[in-house]
Parts: sequence; structure tokens; C-alpha cells
Amino acid sequence: MTSMNFIGLDIHKKTISYCVKGAAGEVLAEGTILSTRQSLDVWMRTLCEPWTVAMEATMFTGWIYDYLLPHAAAVKVAHPLMLRAIAAAKKKNDRIDACKIADCLRCNFLPECYMASTEIRERRRTLRYRKLLVRQNVQLRNKVSQMLMESGVVYNKQKLHKVGYFKELMTTNPDIGEGLRPLLTICRETIVRIGKTEGALVRSLARDPLLSDRVQRLMTIPAVGPITALTWVLEVDDVARFGSVKQAISYCGLCGAERSSADMVKRMPISKQRNKHLQSVLVEAAKLGPRLSPDLALVYETEKQKGHANRATIAVARKLVAYLLAVDRSGREFVVAGERREAA
Repeated sequence: MTSMNFIGLDIHKKTISYCVKGAAGEVLAEGTILSTRQSLDVWMRTLCEPWTVAMEATMFTGWIYDYLLPHAAAVKVAHPLMLRAIAAAKKKNDRIDACKIADCLRCNFLPECYMASTEIRERRRTLRYRKLLVRQNVQLRNKVSQMLMESGVVYNKQKLHKVGYFKELMTTNPDIGEGLRPLLTICRETIVRIGKTEGALVRSLARDPLLSDRVQRLMTIPAVGPITALTWVLEVDDVARFGSVKQAISYCGLCGAERSSADMVKRMPISKQRNKHLQSVLVEAAKLGPRLSPDLALVYETEKQKGHANRATIAVARKLVAYLLAVDRSGREFVVAGERREAA
């Protein structure tokens, strides 16, 4: 029976360093190839089957993972924060990194991370692009206000970005000079265009057959709108990956880091190891939650008595994670606990 070959890849923008090792740890091949599909085709023809490959999670990993998956016995992606042994080595280069990844794979020590399906990753890219558009929209709105203030133009802050008010301001305010007018017009047109594009992206994702059922169920939870529901579905993907609510809360970055030694346990501030996209939308939803749900309002007030308002907001966000996890697991719409007991 042919033994398995283990391959470690160190991926960069233009090149891929590889190391092929046998079951006993002997180096069978190593080198560098171009990070193109044609180069990968030629390289895979030189490999003896069966083979399994591992690589570190980077921005280039997704397409290489998809391209190698049909040809390999297994393709694994390593968690970058768990591979600190490579970065801590005295001597570090691409060849050594590839060999160490191959050794971790061969000895079953590879800290593997979750890899979402191609379909989910494509839709996730669309949602993250929508977040970029929102950020640019806010920057342009702030720039309009800045240019008006620089010119000493008096305006109503609440109405500035209303279509009718902006047109009236541009036509009737004598303080807007000829040099400022075209810049304001360009900013306004760009803001409108970005807003339409952002809305179209959200509607296309919400109507997507792969996501629509889950999104509609999650939106029955108080304070969970289409953006929060879509972010949960696309960032979490398979909800079965979380064995408990604590794991989901940790993934969302809603708990502090822990530093323990002997009998001393220290709780640190909110951990930086999190999914930042989920964290931001859950915190925003948690600020709105107490206004829409008596249960969330109770959680907020109880925690606020123990500390400041930020602590209470994080507690509400954790409660929302518990709701999202329960609804997603059960496949049923959200029902308030009291109503559930009455129905039973």
C-alpha cells in the first residue's frame, strides 16, 4: 500500500514555497512555484498519490484551497495565531516555514481552522464589500460637512443629506462659492450612487435561496435586522461548529482574554482574537435591543447596576448570541420564553 505524502505550503502573492515529506519525515521534494493555476497544474503532476496538503490562512488561501481540493486526499488550513512556533524560530524563511507546516501535518499537530464552503465565502465577500461602501459613504458625508464648515456655511446638520434640503442649500445659500459648488455636487452624487449600490447588495443577499430561510428565521429575534442576520449566517456558516454558547461568544469577541498561572487568574479586556465583523454588528444591535425587547432591557439594567453602560451593552450582545445560536440550531422562529410555556 502506498504511504501518504504530506505537503506544507507557504503562500505569498507571487510564489508558493512547498515541502513534500514522507510518513517517516524524509524530505521527498521542496522548492518554489509561481502562485498561478497553470503552475499548480504542472506541480501536481509531479506528486505521487495519495497526498494531503496544509497551508496557513492568508488572503490568498481561498482560491488555492478550492483549486487543490479535488486532487488531494485532504486539504487543511492552519490557524495563523496557533503557528507562532514558526515566527518564534531563530531562523525563518519560506522553505523552513513550508517544512514545519508539513511536519505539523504529518504528526497530526496542525492547529486546523474552519474553512467555509466556496458558496458561503463568495457571498461573504459581497457582504464585506457592502461594509466598505458604508464606510466610504460615512466618510463622504463627513467631508461634505467639513467643506461647508471650512467655508462658514450655516446649515441644518439633521437635514443636510436630505435630497430636498441639499438642493435648496446649493441654490439659495450665497456663502457657497463657485469653487466649492462642484465638489459638493460630486460628493452628493457619489453618496447617492453608493447608497443605491449598498441597498442592491443587501437585497440580493437577502433573497438568495441559500440564505433566505435562515435569514428570515433569525430576523424574528428582537433587534436582529437583515444586516445582523446576514452577517451571522455568512460569518458562522455551519452553526454545529460551536459546541456551546460560550464558544460562540468567544468567536464573536464578546468575552475577555484570560491569563492564568498557578492559583492566580486574571481576566483581561475584550480579546482581540475574534471575528471583527460579527463583533461590530452585534454591539450595534445590542445598543438597540433594550428598546425593542423587555427581556433584553432587563439584562441591560441588571448589568448596568454592576458597572458602566459598556458592560451592559456587551451583556446584551452575549444574550443576542444565545438567541441567534438557539434559533439557528432549532430551525424554528424565535418565541419569547413566556409565550413558549403558554403554548406548551
